[in-house]
Amino acid sequence: MRILGIIPARYASTRFPGKPLVAIAGRTLLQHVVDQCRRAASLADVVVATDDERIAAVARTFCQVEMTRPDHPSGTDRVAEAVERLECDAVVNVQGDEPLIDPSVVDAVAAALAGAEMSTAATPLRRVEDYENPNLVKVVVSTSGHALYFSRRTIPYLRDAVSRPVPEQLAAFPFLHHLGIYGYHRRTLDRLVGLPQSPLEQAERLEQLRALEHGVRIAVVRVEHESVGVDVPGDVARVEALLAARQCG
Repeated sequence: MRILGIIPARYASTRFPGKPLVAIAGRTLLQHVVDQCRRAASLADVVVATDDERIAAVARTFCQVEMTRPDHPSGTDRVAEAVERLECDAVVNVQGDEPLIDPSVVDAVAAALAGAEMSTAATPLRRVEDYENPNLVKVVVSTSGHALYFSRRTIPYLRDAVSRPVPEQLAAFPFLHHLGIYGYHRRTLDRLVGLPQSPLEQAERLEQLRALEHGVRIAVVRVEHESVGVDVPGDVARVEALLAARQCG
């Protein structure tokens, strides 16, 4: 099975305009993501999908670029347009703001496609400051390993522990933080983008809810990964510090 890694990238981020091109430890954020994806053994190639020539001009210096329309409502839709012109059986969609994404996570999501039409990853939620952070999406998973629901709220609601301090709530249940990475078989991706945005997707602004709401099962691989995304300008210094620590280690 030929699997491509595709990174959707747009310039007009509400909270951080021009984010893919921000410099982090001497390289753009986007190049860090591409470099990490290239270390994944499962990917035949890595492609950036963008609607912005500024991003494209930079990305072409280190990887293949597919230009897309500017009006896509989600990264999934942008990836699907790029795939129309590419040879592949499946795709791993990696968020363009995850410069520290572990290649093993990419490989785990790709491997899950052997038994599922769509896949993603989750890691234990450990930090108190992340418990109620709406930028860190939470997921609950069935005993068969499939997603039941994703939310910007902390789920599940611990009725008998809600009055306890957050550290105690974290200790009382294995909360999962959803990592923004998706695997799709090509036919599944084609199906998803042919569907309208669903009410849950619009409410939470989470594109994966379109799949759940239309009956697409999503396999969730559990990984040990400290996800550090770049959501706002203040996250750049944090990522640079982590990269420096890794080099020293």
